[in-house]
Amino acid sequence: MSDTLSTTDKTRVFLVLSTFGDHASAESCAQYLVKCRHAACVQIDGPIRSVYQWKGEIEADDEFRLLVKTSSQALDGCVAALQKQHPYDLPEIVVLNANASTAYAGWVSEQTLTRE
Repeated sequence: MSDTLSTTDKTRVFLVLSTFGDHASAESCAQYLVKCRHAACVQIDGPIRSVYQWKGEIEADDEFRLLVKTSSQALDGCVAALQKQHPYDLPEIVVLNANASTAYAGWVSEQTLTRE
């Protein structure tokens, strides 16, 4: 295999997880993140069932999960844009540091470069 998986800065990508209460707002946010080059790709899963405690009560809701793929240079802007676009008072924003193939990580980096 010519494109191996290794742990270097050239293979680092970030995965940002968030959930939305409806498909339309998840889709809108995904489109915005990609259009503004905060993300190379956003996948939308769902509906998923979330069970959590909020204000002393156990809640259960159907939600749509975003899996955002971004680069180190775009991460801060991605998180800031996600917070701004999100309709929840307390949005779930979880950032995972991951390694990808060199080719895929390069594509993510290229897609999230700011164009003048």
